[in-house]
Amino acid sequence: MSLFTSLQLAKNSLLVAQLGLQVTGNNIANAHTPGYLRQELIQTPAPTQKLGKLLIGLGVQVDRIQQAVDKFLEERLRRANSDLASSQAQEKSYLELEALLGELGEDDISTGLTNFFNAISDVLNQPESVSVRNLVVLQGDALARQIQRLDQRVRELRVGVNERVLGFADKINGLLKDLARLNVQIVAAEGGESRRSDAVGLRDRRQKLLGELSQIIDITVAEQPSGSVTVYAGGDYLVTEGQFRQVKADLDFDRGLSIAKIKLVDTDKELDVSSGELAGLVAARDQVLGGFLDQLNSYASTLIFEFNKVHSGGQGLTGFTQLASDWAVTSSQKPLDQAGLPFTPTSGSFQVLVRDRQSGMVRSTELFVDLSGLDTDTTLQSLAEALDAIEGVSATIDATGRLVLTSESSHLEFAFADDTSGVLAALGLNSFFAGSSATDIAVHSILKADPGKFAASRNGIGEDTENGVLLAGLLESPLGSQQGASLATLYRQLVDGVSQEAAITRSVAEGFRVFQKSLEGQQLATSGVSLDEEAVRMIAYQRVFQMSARFIVSISQILDSLVNL
Repeated sequence: MSLFTSLQLAKNSLLVAQLGLQVTGNNIANAHTPGYLRQELIQTPAPTQKLGKLLIGLGVQVDRIQQAVDKFLEERLRRANSDLASSQAQEKSYLELEALLGELGEDDISTGLTNFFNAISDVLNQPESVSVRNLVVLQGDALARQIQRLDQRVRELRVGVNERVLGFADKINGLLKDLARLNVQIVAAEGGESRRSDAVGLRDRRQKLLGELSQIIDITVAEQPSGSVTVYAGGDYLVTEGQFRQVKADLDFDRGLSIAKIKLVDTDKELDVSSGELAGLVAARDQVLGGFLDQLNSYASTLIFEFNKVHSGGQGLTGFTQLASDWAVTSSQKPLDQAGLPFTPTSGSFQVLVRDRQSGMVRSTELFVDLSGLDTDTTLQSLAEALDAIEGVSATIDATGRLVLTSESSHLEFAFADDTSGVLAALGLNSFFAGSSATDIAVHSILKADPGKFAASRNGIGEDTENGVLLAGLLESPLGSQQGASLATLYRQLVDGVSQEAAITRSVAEGFRVFQKSLEGQQLATSGVSLDEEAVRMIAYQRVFQMSARFIVSISQILDSLVNL
């Protein structure tokens, strides 16, 4: 090896040390840059030279500059980010739902139920007092408003969640477009499969975009030999090379809300996601909040029908001279259990009481309701004919399909008793509650206008309080339609279900938080910048540079001596 070859060896060593100092300086400068991945200078021995029978090393050379990345760890971290974002979206919805229920406050539905049924108990002590009956109406109205308010607020939460889902279409499209553009730039910068160095800044930005996308939807990333990445969601590719597939927000209708669904533009297929914030928000909207609305509506419907079944079979302080059913049928010729009523009656009977106010004489007529599924099933038409045949009562069906009852004399009034079929409550005759769900539950306008018609009596108009006793105990009474559960039990199950699911969701979210932080720690140990380690590398490269410079000085002195000979 000649002296000039030695000079070249020293020069290579100087350049490698200089490049090492530059890489180290870049790492130190970006120690606190979000998303920065540490660079590594990969060195290899230079090819050897044969001198006689000897193989002599020619120093060092740079193989490449690459990012310190564990691709398997990065993929796990993206999945952890997706899982965490999904669970946190659902956790937030449960926290908001628990706050709306407000079971630890004084304005919750359970307190409203207690106040309402306590007010009915007061009627038993003062049955002749219209003002006490008016308190029942007021407490019932307060309870109905509480249920309506809870329903409305949950729907507002659902609207807010849906708007966030709707906004993801543009955000996803923006990220996919940027990823496709960076693919092209990285391939161009690195020179394809024969790259000797990573396009560090570009790769950092792409890695950050992939992290942001993984928080929205769960993705799979496959890096190609050229340096570009292919991004998949489920079985559908989203980005390949410089191409990307756009998504759109399509609208559908669910539970009274136009809900957004994120679909691929070219195939109109809904994006296949099982995790990420998008999946979490969809689950929060459709399962957490939507499911709660279903349960609340079911509870409100049960409260309305079960209370009305007892109330409609009783009598108030006064009877009716005219009364129209709340609910219309789709056809007066269809059996009542198939006529489109919100509540379903069964076979049974009820009594119609006609009272002469002048003489005090009461006539009772029992009518039977047959809903056995045979040709003799009771229809609204046949029921109206049977009611019209009662002396003193006129029954017709109006143009909207509602039953209208009218007394045939000004001194006659009518009432109902002993309804075992539930047909009065199903039609909305002598009902306490109007409506059929949490959205429209209300106290009937007839009772608001005349609280004396609160049906506390069971054996005649203004005769006793036996029906009031049944109504007062209904909160804790087993219901045959609910497998023996009471109204109080059903509401406790509703609230407890939310609390239990919220606790489970919080536990799952906390587990994902711990796991994600653990992976972040591993990533930081692999790809993060440690100032202490970089300082050690800087000193090492500095020493190599100094020794290489001294080696060059020595060779230079030898050459000078040779020249001066």
